[in-house]
Amino acid sequence: MTAAKNRTTGTTTAAGTTRTTGRATTAETGSGPARRPWISARVRILLWLLAVMAVALGTVATTTRSILARDVEHRMTRLLEQETGEFANFVERGRDPATGRPFTEARRLLKVFLERQYSDPDEELLGVVRGKVIRQSRDIPSALPLHRDKSALARITSGERRSGVLHRPQGEVRWARVPIEPGGGSPSGTFIVAIHADREQAGPQTVFRILLAISGVALLLTCGIGWAVAGRILAPVRLVRTTAAQLTEQDLTRRIPVRGRDDISALAETFNAMLDRLERAFAAQRQFVDDAGHELRTPITIVRGHLELMGDGPQEREETVRVVTDELDRMSRIVEDLLLLAKAERPDFVTPEPVELAELTADVFVKARALGERAWQLAEVAEGTVRLDAQRVTQAMVQLAQNAVQHTARGTAVHIGSRRSVTRRAVELYVADGGPGVSETDAELIFERFRRGTARRGARGSGAGLGLAIVKAIAEGHPGGRVELRSTAGGGATFVLVLPESGAAQVEQEEEDG
Repeated sequence: MTAAKNRTTGTTTAAGTTRTTGRATTAETGSGPARRPWISARVRILLWLLAVMAVALGTVATTTRSILARDVEHRMTRLLEQETGEFANFVERGRDPATGRPFTEARRLLKVFLERQYSDPDEELLGVVRGKVIRQSRDIPSALPLHRDKSALARITSGERRSGVLHRPQGEVRWARVPIEPGGGSPSGTFIVAIHADREQAGPQTVFRILLAISGVALLLTCGIGWAVAGRILAPVRLVRTTAAQLTEQDLTRRIPVRGRDDISALAETFNAMLDRLERAFAAQRQFVDDAGHELRTPITIVRGHLELMGDGPQEREETVRVVTDELDRMSRIVEDLLLLAKAERPDFVTPEPVELAELTADVFVKARALGERAWQLAEVAEGTVRLDAQRVTQAMVQLAQNAVQHTARGTAVHIGSRRSVTRRAVELYVADGGPGVSETDAELIFERFRRGTARRGARGSGAGLGLAIVKAIAEGHPGGRVELRSTAGGGATFVLVLPESGAAQVEQEEEDG
């Protein structure tokens, strides 16, 4: 008796996975800054988080099911190959226990082999000879075992295939068979191994449903945690929005507390810096309006009064025109000075460039000598190159020289000079006069707008009190610059522009490198 060559082939099916990704669209209504978005940032963050989590968890669950299903397919295929291989080996080497000789009948061969086997719960081992079934006595937990399904057995034994998948309403069956061809005219038979795959395939589905349930719980937890975390992260942003809504032109003092060293704290610092700039800009605007209104009111009143009282005589008209012209010139100077002070708040008010200090000092001295008949003296001149705005510094020094002329008598000595301060690492340009000087009380006031010292209010040609304020603005426009008031030996006042020497050192280094 010979057994046909066993060719057991396993067939596996690939489960297609359909992944549907929803795209959430956010609609914002309104274009004005006061219109709120339709969906808040907190909700959008939460929706994106849930979408990413859902895709990730769904991918994990689907991948796990695919891996488990593939393992089930491989396990069933290996089991079919193992059973058919054992039967083929038994056909070749087996002996009938009754005779001790090789089997000569298919029926006897199948019966002896099946009596020695112990099948798995979902496995059927059958023998078929002339339509009659030889099987194990173990019951199969299936709605319709294969040995009772005559039509299914007929399809398996009649074809040429040695393995395959049988689809029935009662469930899927994976099978493999080994034909037996005995000699001597004995009837042929077939050995069949059948595995009912429903319970095996139910395992991956059960795991998949469990993973989906766990994913649902995880999404709920993520929703709660994400809502709380997004609220904490966006709390400073809401504070920025609330603070911005409460800001008015009259109240720019509110600031956002800065906590930590993250992006939110950097946002708060940037917003506070913006508020500082806005507050300074509004303060400068209000001060400009107040100063202009305060200083222009008097000349306007004088002009209106003289025009109203102007007589018909030529001499009176000439006197009125002279007074009106003088007041208009004074108003023009006040407006120019106020505009200059308003520009001092702009970042481009001072434009530093490399300047030869000796040439700048000599140029200032030449221009100052034309301001009045004083004993002008060029006291000292510093050498070297320094980075500063020569036009603005010249303007400040000429203003100091004009201030000295207004508060000194004809022939009084006025010294102009420049020097380097080694201890301060700065360049000093100064104007020293021999006038009445400045008291300690006035020293803190004279650099403010429209403030003049008490000892100098009656001086000739007193202006609106903006000259020293302009000098201070020019000095402080240079990074680290300032103006100082010092006493002069023998009486008088010395005004000094102190400008940092870092720019000069940088210029000299660049020249050496060049």
